[in-house]
Amino acid sequence: MEQIPRAMTIAGSDSGAGAGIQADLKTFAALGVYGTSVLTAITAQNTLGVTDVLELPTSLIETQIDAVVSDIGADAVKTGMLSSSSIIVTVAEKIQEYGLSRLVVDPVMIAKGGDRLLREEAVGALRRHLLPLAQVVTPNAPEAQVLTNRVVENLDGARAAARELVAMGARAAVVKGGHLEGPPTDVLYDGKEFSELTAERIDSTSTHGTGCTFASAIAAGLAKGLTLGEAVAQAKEYVTEAIRQAFPMGKGFGPLNHFHRLWRDRSSAD
Repeated sequence: MEQIPRAMTIAGSDSGAGAGIQADLKTFAALGVYGTSVLTAITAQNTLGVTDVLELPTSLIETQIDAVVSDIGADAVKTGMLSSSSIIVTVAEKIQEYGLSRLVVDPVMIAKGGDRLLREEAVGALRRHLLPLAQVVTPNAPEAQVLTNRVVENLDGARAAARELVAMGARAAVVKGGHLEGPPTDVLYDGKEFSELTAERIDSTSTHGTGCTFASAIAAGLAKGLTLGEAVAQAKEYVTEAIRQAFPMGKGFGPLNHFHRLWRDRSSAD
């Protein structure tokens, strides 16, 4: 029997289930991949913001990775909230130990509501230890600015940042365009050439977890054997439709509809 592709997420938990581990697992399932999870932190969080955070001990993060990889395995890995230098170093060492080369790094820094999820002291550790292991890193424009110390206000700035991220060691970079003016255009640089992916900008407050979902959709594609370009294109289309078909939830920035392909006729089921 053919084995189902496997993807592992290493990230924080979102109690509102719009972002983090919960969004990653929903994305994996929606795209036909078996998802496993390694929790790095627990957040008390909803559509309005983050009210509390508890980082898990690095020893427990290590044993979670060991438990998953030694038994189930991982065809691709996605990292999300890694809030401290010690957590970043721990994850990087385990990625190297197991030779997990299909690594998607989502450099989560700030939650949708503005709450900081990455300590300032940990930015350097992310650059030094995790970026050189990444098959692709997926920052939005503000995150790209922090990582590269360069202004990213337009597509030229996004291209320059993507090139610099690859120079730091990542094999490829996608600088997302949701924070830039005009239609949301993501810039992909694979170390040799640029490509751009543009979608319609949808007027919606259901955007909580877009970055997590985009990165985990790329990981799902890589786990299924897609090329990086194919995986990024799939992720772009998936996130766009998940925003377009989102439903109201909560009083702030609501979640995407991760299962829009399965819930096409919600009205008849109500």
